[in-house]
Amino acid sequence: MADKPIKKQSTPDFEPNVVSRSLARVGVHGGHLLKRSIMRRLRGGPPNPASVGSMTKPFVTLTGKLATQPDTLLFAQMRLLKDSSLFWSGILASGIGKKPLTVAEPEPGDGRFRDQAWNDVIAFNALKQAYLLSTRWVMDTIDDVRDLDDHDRRKVRFFTSQMTDALAPSNFILSNPEVLRTTVKTRGKNLLRGLANLLRDLDEGKGPMPFRMSDPDAFEVGDNLANTPGDVVFQNDLMQLIQYRPTTETVHRRPLLVIPPWINKYYILDLGEKKSFIRYWVEQGHTVFVVSWVNPGPELAHKTFEDYMLEGPVAAMDAIEQATGEREINTVGYCIGGTLLGCTLAWLAARGDDRVKSATFLNSMMDFSEVGDLEVFIDEDSIAKIEKAMNKQGYLEGASMATAFNMLRANSLIWSFFVNNYLLGRDTAPFDLLYWNSDATRMPAAMHSFYLRNMYLNNRLREPGGITLAGTPIDLRKVKAPAYFASAIEDHIAPWISCYKGARNLGGPLRFVLGGSGHIAGIINPPEKKKYGYRLNEDNPANPEEWLKGAEQFEGSWWPDWVAWAEQFGGGEVKARIPGEGNLPVIEPAPGAYLRNEPAPPSPAVRKRRQPQRGKSGSAKQKTPSPEKVTQ
Repeated sequence: MADKPIKKQSTPDFEPNVVSRSLARVGVHGGHLLKRSIMRRLRGGPPNPASVGSMTKPFVTLTGKLATQPDTLLFAQMRLLKDSSLFWSGILASGIGKKPLTVAEPEPGDGRFRDQAWNDVIAFNALKQAYLLSTRWVMDTIDDVRDLDDHDRRKVRFFTSQMTDALAPSNFILSNPEVLRTTVKTRGKNLLRGLANLLRDLDEGKGPMPFRMSDPDAFEVGDNLANTPGDVVFQNDLMQLIQYRPTTETVHRRPLLVIPPWINKYYILDLGEKKSFIRYWVEQGHTVFVVSWVNPGPELAHKTFEDYMLEGPVAAMDAIEQATGEREINTVGYCIGGTLLGCTLAWLAARGDDRVKSATFLNSMMDFSEVGDLEVFIDEDSIAKIEKAMNKQGYLEGASMATAFNMLRANSLIWSFFVNNYLLGRDTAPFDLLYWNSDATRMPAAMHSFYLRNMYLNNRLREPGGITLAGTPIDLRKVKAPAYFASAIEDHIAPWISCYKGARNLGGPLRFVLGGSGHIAGIINPPEKKKYGYRLNEDNPANPEEWLKGAEQFEGSWWPDWVAWAEQFGGGEVKARIPGEGNLPVIEPAPGAYLRNEPAPPSPAVRKRRQPQRGKSGSAKQKTPSPEKVTQ
């Protein structure tokens, strides 16, 4: 009887020598490249958002307080013994009962421990519980220290959380079950791909944490982002003004001027057809004009906050009158663009200019008394460090601000990408919001220093006459135009309580709406999505918590509520306006050169100006001097 052929043995899924060789290749082929890239970044680059002094001083203060409070130390030790006892007894019980240890639970929304192995495998379950217990113990000890200034306590908690987040077991190869499984399955190829991703990001990225958050090849402005049809009809050193093409036969008589933030680019309001707030406004019959801010270089280092006002919204208002013949307008400001809008309205009010008939503020602060975790970056040491860096190059690199914002949500905006990109070796998925978030712009030194000191550090905007712009002290209480405020309950950049307090500083009728989610998703919330919901309270008590307690909850987007509110300020209907048909010829199609970080094309000659429309009384409205005349 012939011998049966010997079956070829299948290769086991896990071969330690294969993984070892893969890891060795990571070191041999990547070591010198990594060192070279790191050294290049150490020689220069955007500053970290916080200075060493601003981070260490509160810890020194905490240590001093704790040294004089032996009872606090004793209580912390007793709590540690208690937690340790619960942990080890729980480990024993889970080993006998085959049930996961549940001494501590992650915060809601914490996605680091979603893998089932964190509960089902005793070793990983113990790691997770030990980490959560230790983190809780550290934070509770910080909270127990008496006589510690609230600002110092917030900073200690924040920077401690940065360390504990970094030390989470999910961030390491051998203690993350998903990474271990992937390493075994791919025989270490995920780590090789992760190294390639890391070296690529170090070479191409900007800022202290230059990782990719979205696939950069999946989006292109003018194609699937910033693609609402329109044209650039005006430009100056700081902005291009885009007029969008109508989709209705008639439009509201009063145009709508939109002032986005200049920390990022305006297309957060134009994220493709299904998410575009700009397209939505156009479809509702508004003649929409949007400011597209330049990405400034050192040649604009001297531009001040008042330059941003005069060459931004004020210049845009004059241009809109030339393009449409209409002096009266409605306005929208988003984030810092809303802060600038509030300043502009107060400046106009002080000069007797009433051309703005309504103002909408989206996640905009005009009271900086409660800025949330951003407060940890606001002190004399940190601002002085930023100013020193800006004075060297004339501007603050946008990556520095992006890093600060990412640190506010480190687990979701830093460490999740670290694990995905570098440990799992995966490519980042296409995500329009994160693509936009990475497309940050610079800020001129003079302007940003003024903004940080007068708004965040000293909170002068809420004080009547606390800020002077273009020779005119401003007072928000003199702004009588009706205002619509939309904030988001989970906003960590512009906390809704601070937005509410600032809204009440204005002197006109107020409608305050509180949407769901955060700084972006709470605003970019199309009605078709039917997500998040919003709260509305017709009364505006002084206490924000009273407002929240008395607010009524509604489902879906707040956008239709805004449409109904804005309808009353439209000023009647006129024939739809086409870009270029007025006194401002088309310069180039939207989204324009400034959005693409390209030099602006030459401006065509402006046609002879039409006379401004007359009011109902038949008398021409008084016109505010142009920025050039104001600054002369």
